[in-house]
Amino acid sequence: MPNQVKKTSKKSSTTLSRRAAIQSVLGLAGTGMMLPLSSYAQQPDPLYLRKNEVRITKLETFLVKPRWIFLKIHTDAGVTGLGEPLLEGRALTIQTAIKEIEPYLIGKDPRRVVHHWQAIYRHAFYRGGPILTSALSGIDQALWDIKGKLLGVPVYELFGGPTRDRVRIYGRASNAEDMKKRKAEGYTVIKTGVAKKQVARIVENPAFIDFAAENFASLREAGGPEMDIGIDFHGAISPQTAKLLIKELEPYQPMFIEEPCQAQNVDVLVDIARGTHLPIATGERIFTKWGFRELLEKGAASILQPDLCHAGGLTEGRLIAGMAEAYYAAIAPHNPMGPISLACGLHLAASIPNFLVQEQVSLGNGYLKKPFNLQSDGTVLIPEGPGLGIELDEEALQDKIGHDWANPESYDPRDGSVVDW
Repeated sequence: MPNQVKKTSKKSSTTLSRRAAIQSVLGLAGTGMMLPLSSYAQQPDPLYLRKNEVRITKLETFLVKPRWIFLKIHTDAGVTGLGEPLLEGRALTIQTAIKEIEPYLIGKDPRRVVHHWQAIYRHAFYRGGPILTSALSGIDQALWDIKGKLLGVPVYELFGGPTRDRVRIYGRASNAEDMKKRKAEGYTVIKTGVAKKQVARIVENPAFIDFAAENFASLREAGGPEMDIGIDFHGAISPQTAKLLIKELEPYQPMFIEEPCQAQNVDVLVDIARGTHLPIATGERIFTKWGFRELLEKGAASILQPDLCHAGGLTEGRLIAGMAEAYYAAIAPHNPMGPISLACGLHLAASIPNFLVQEQVSLGNGYLKKPFNLQSDGTVLIPEGPGLGIELDEEALQDKIGHDWANPESYDPRDGSVVDW
């Protein structure tokens, strides 16, 4: 028994020394001697942290080129979490929203992730909307990152362990030459847009339909029958024109038709879905499980595309995926964002059975110390490190801090009227 007591005392002393070292590092952080975007401190002993309090001390946001926001949540344990709370063209608004939420989080235990989600969402009398849910999404991502790091496991382990070891991702192509390049790079899924010489009017003529269909046909020819090609209408094609165009695209079998009309126009989306055998995809502009419920109940789409930076983060993404599974619908996370958002999508994909494909525009080169790599089969391996499993490359980020990106202002050159972009 005396030997056991002595052994326990030695372990306690080692743990206290580690904690003292962490507190010393945090003291240096206040003097500016630490790089502001550092995401990995010396990791404390998970067994120690499970038995002791951890508190949130600070929230920091950084505008990152080309148009992103990175969030860093600090704790008194020296562990930090990363998130991407973004709403395109509203970066300063999102920063303000996070600043307003910060007083609630300071001093709280970051490990109560779902509890904090509920508090932030429900304590706002006017609930939901793109501003609140985008700010909440980034916070939720960072809290899961912290929790995984404190426990020493990837986030997908907290959701029940991996359902797959790799995640299919897609590239982009607008013409046959682009398609050949993407195919050579290893992509097996491509997304394109509706090819057009001018913006679409409410009712379009045969020349518009033929031009768009012929362009898609050239992509199919260049990609071959085994290439999966989705086409995004971006909600910028009227229902009257969308129906005509979908009929012309059917012989080339697109993987999906994305946003054939505005996603909030659910009954029209249902009508379009019933008029074609092609899968309908939507969801990037839908927020929370409550927003996706009507789409599923009415059969408006068979592929849901929640954006984990807008729809409520990983907490909500996992719930939306569960709802979709009950309706035999697939999940293809929307992500024209940065590498933190991609990491979140990979963890979601690794933890659900009904995953289809992951969107991406950056594998993290110039942002992460270890960028994601496209495998020869068109996939990315799931992260293995604790939390989100990523670490920012502060040196590479120095020339990317700050941006003033704004939403495009689009007008029809034929009459000067406002058009969707």
